[in-house]
Amino acid sequence: MNPSSVPADPLFVEFQLAVAGRYSIERELGRGGMGVVYLAHEVHLDRPVAIKLLPPDRARDPALRERFLREARMAAKLSHPNIISIHTVDEASGFVFYVMAYVEGETLAERVRARGPLPNSEGARILRDVAWALAHAHSQGLVHRDVKPDNILLEQGTGRVMVGDFGIAAVASDASGDGVSGTPEFMSPEQALGREVDGRSDLYSLGATAFYAMTGRLPFEGATPTEVLA
Repeated sequence: MNPSSVPADPLFVEFQLAVAGRYSIERELGRGGMGVVYLAHEVHLDRPVAIKLLPPDRARDPALRERFLREARMAAKLSHPNIISIHTVDEASGFVFYVMAYVEGETLAERVRARGPLPNSEGARILRDVAWALAHAHSQGLVHRDVKPDNILLEQGTGRVMVGDFGIAAVASDASGDGVSGTPEFMSPEQALGREVDGRSDLYSLGATAFYAMTGRLPFEGATPTEVLA
């Protein structure tokens, strides 16, 4: 099929109109339960950025919108070489989003899927850098809540480890109504039960991530998320 005949994504078009003059949206990088991520060009500063957009159906919920903005602003205060920096947290024409540094590279999950388990030395380096990033966030009172290989980026060329999506997973619990947020395969028991979590929950998730990175397998598997959590 000719690419020009593929209908444009309505969300892409509407969001581009909302931020026209400030950002030029180039393409979608990915999407999940907590939103859509776009590669964009910041016009005034002439630089590539990544924009994470809260799904419009969630942005219409005032409490959820405020929670997203509050968590993103907390994450924007983090300054660490192993944390993807957030430049701006904003709203435009009903859209709620934050703008972060664009890092060219692959996720830890993509690295393991493509080339298998990490060698011991490389795995130790990556996990150490993630632990440093988490320690900094915890010292600032922020819990990640969704540490997993998909949220760990390996910068192309330098191999630098970058952790993203700090604190944002908390908003998913407001949308679900059961207080549970995160990814089942990497979620701590207390988080699975919907209890209050602290930095120790992130350390559990880091351990599960380490198991995956070094073996290429998930520590717990099941046919459904409920089986995995059990």
